[in-house]
Amino acid sequence: MTTFFASDSTLQATLEQVLEQVRAEFSLTPTQIAVTWIVYDPPYIVNTGGALSALDFWQRRPRGASYRGVELIYPASVVKLFYLVAAHEWLEQGMIPPSAELDRALQDMIVDSSNDATSLVVDMLSGTTSGPELPPGPFETWCHQRNIVNRFFQSLQWPELEGVNLNQKPWGDGPYGRERAFVGEHYDNRNYLTTNAVARLMHSIAGGVAVSAARSQTMLNLMRRTVPPSPPPPGEEDQVTGFLGAGLPWGTALYSKAGYTSRVRHDAVYFELPNGTPGLLVVFTEGREPGKNGEMLSELAGLLAQTMAKAEPLA
Repeated sequence: MTTFFASDSTLQATLEQVLEQVRAEFSLTPTQIAVTWIVYDPPYIVNTGGALSALDFWQRRPRGASYRGVELIYPASVVKLFYLVAAHEWLEQGMIPPSAELDRALQDMIVDSSNDATSLVVDMLSGTTSGPELPPGPFETWCHQRNIVNRFFQSLQWPELEGVNLNQKPWGDGPYGRERAFVGEHYDNRNYLTTNAVARLMHSIAGGVAVSAARSQTMLNLMRRTVPPSPPPPGEEDQVTGFLGAGLPWGTALYSKAGYTSRVRHDAVYFELPNGTPGLLVVFTEGREPGKNGEMLSELAGLLAQTMAKAEPLA
């Protein structure tokens, strides 16, 4: 499958070496992690304020590497990035009206990872609401409406989106009523994403070609995080601590969206190192020790950032 990035043998070798190191240190099996890593070379095509047209942007493939980047994995709250882009597309096309309440929900969905805010966003995108179970006819219509986000992203014809599913709300305790019926008896209809798919979406936002240059910048601003100069107190939940951003050097510009449950711990970051080198890293991990996986994410990001800081960028 052709991807949006050009596979680079040097980056691939580095990624596999780093993965071997962290898997051994944190006792991860080979199937408990998936990674997509992008390194940008000058002239940089990301964070340009939309200087490139979409056609020009997509013709310039960055260097990258991946490990299990096409594996379909439950994305937890990382799916909220796709709902963010869809909401801006709907606004751009006049499919939903702008409102202060929608802006508040989009901000809380990304900045604080609020599931309640995401519920409103999904309702507005699909014209559906949660509630009691429905009779077969109305439920069929409801299901069709809830798949509108899937239909939009499939219309982009990105090969990285093959097989993904983007139609479920994230929950705290789990779905009830029509939502429980929709996800399926064995949760077969749950959300699924790959690290390659998330990386391409992040790449489009950072490149200023997700919906429009102005909307891409708005979305990127919502993802801005701060890399702390020292570790924060234990238990802090800021989508940096215990995630990739914690391993990046102080002074790095960081834009991210994390997701985690008791079984998965994921993160997707676009970053610019203190020396100005941009990169993109998406990591999905599975396992029953989220704390350990948080340390692993931090170390993985730090090791890859070190190789980027030392390397001479390709002109």
